[in-house]
Order: sequence, then structure tokens, then C-alpha cells
Amino acid sequence: MASLEDKVVVVTGAGRGVGRSLALGLAAAGARVVVNDRGGDGRGEGEDVGPATAVAEEIEAAGGSALADGGDATSAADVEAMVEKAVETWGRLDGVVACAGILRDRMLFSLEDDDWDAVLAVHLRGHFLLARAACRHWRARSKQAGAPVDGSIVCISSEAGVYGHVGQANYSAAKGGIISLAYTVAQEMARYGVRANVVAPRARTRMTEGAFGKFETGARHPWDPENVVPAVEFLLSDRGREYSGQVVVAGGGVLQLIEQPRARAELNTGAAPAALEEVEAFFIDTLGPRAGAPPFPDLGLATPAA
Repeated sequence: MASLEDKVVVVTGAGRGVGRSLALGLAAAGARVVVNDRGGDGRGEGEDVGPATAVAEEIEAAGGSALADGGDATSAADVEAMVEKAVETWGRLDGVVACAGILRDRMLFSLEDDDWDAVLAVHLRGHFLLARAACRHWRARSKQAGAPVDGSIVCISSEAGVYGHVGQANYSAAKGGIISLAYTVAQEMARYGVRANVVAPRARTRMTEGAFGKFETGARHPWDPENVVPAVEFLLSDRGREYSGQVVVAGGGVLQLIEQPRARAELNTGAAPAALEEVEAFFIDTLGPRAGAPPFPDLGLATPAA
């Protein structure tokens, strides 16, 4: 039996890139998939239901079940309609994967208000809306049944949300917010049998071509988006039922579990505020005489020449 046999999953941003690979991979594992994609360009401009339709047709041609959806991931009404479409068509909802995303990269001092707002809307608001719609459904089901349900939320973040990344203040902030959102949803929804986890893909897509270039088409590559699928499949499957609130890096030839935030060191000061000298000594004892921002991981990829 396939790992996701008869499960119903909504995937946003599923028309291209990582989302497309996830929709196809999850369908191959037995899931029935609502393939959502507004069809805009890499900046989030324009609309075209064609990519979502093409992915849904590819799933159907391979013997799977899928529905194309051209809704806007930043619209509460559209996102609620995606969940309703899944339930009305197949009678249930088992998982959601929030993958819709755009890029508007600029250094902070050149970043326009619209570029900030647009990126946070698609990434962070998009995750919030899909998680909320799914959680409302599962909470109602749990209350009706008088028992926990089995629901899984997979948030697609980025290592930029863990470490930050030059030229991506908007993207990094949104992706970091997604991780915090998942931690909170995992805590709030545990009583209802719902888990929330984060996957940070390492994959070359049209969104990353500017930084890493294109990889060889038609050839398997460590950065092929298909390599992200197994981690997401696991978290949606019954095998991943016991895991929630986790951050996984997947793709690029690796699988990593990111350590959850915890205090590195502590200075107990009692009722009185710490003296400036005590604060300085605490920093030096813990970090040494100097410490800067944590470096972004060395991914072993050369940046293409300008």
C-alpha cells in the first residue's frame, strides 16, 4: 500500500518548481491532490491557471486523482475554497502543504515597501491562511467525533529563515516567521491530533536561477526538486504521525534536522538589573571578544558570473 493511499492533500504553489514536484510525488504515493497555483511570475505578478491545470492533468494521466485550482494564496476566501473543494470532492482533508512563494530580492536600503509587503503576503500570510483554514476544519471534525483527528501541516520555509541571507530581508523575515508559526500551530493543535512541521528545501528552480544558475535538464541532480519529496511525504504519512514542530532541510544531497531554539547561556541576576560590566563579561565568556551574524551555510555551489 502506498504511503499516502487515499489521503487528501492541498498543495499551494504547485504549478512549478518545488510545489510541482511535491504535487506529482505525493500523488504518486497515493494522495489525491488539490493542485493550487495562481500562475504568476517569480515576482508574483500576473495570473495563469495553466501550470496548475497541466500538473493536475499529468497526475490524472498517471492514474492519480487531482483538481486544479487557480486561487490566490493570499486571499482568505480563495484558501477556504481550496479546503472546501477538497472536502466536497473527496470527503476529507488529511494534509496541507504551503509552498506558494515569490522573490523580490534587494538589499535592505534599496527595498521598497511594496517588495516587502508582497513577499510577506505570499509567504507568511499565505501560510497563515492555509493553516487556519485546515485547522478550523480539523478542530470541527475533532469536536464532532469527540476524539483527535489525524491532520498534517507542512510549511515550506528556507534556510534563509534560519540564518538570514544577504539581499533577502523580506524573504528571510517571512521564512523565519513561517518557522515560528509552525512551532505555535504544533503546540495549539496537538490536542486535536494535528501536527505541523517545516521543510526547508535545497532545490534549483526558477526562483533560485539568479543565485545558482540552471542545472542540467533531463539529468538527475542533487538539487533536483524531486529530492525534497520524501521528507514531505514522510511528514504527511502515518509514519510521520509522532513528529511535530520539527524543521527539516531536504534536498541538495542532504537531510538535516535543525535544532530547536534554546538558551545558549544564562546569567542569573536576581531582582537587581545586571551591571554593565556583568553584561560585558557575560558576552565575552559566552561568545568571546567578538561575534557577528551567523554565516549562511556553504552549499557548495558557485554563484554564476554576472
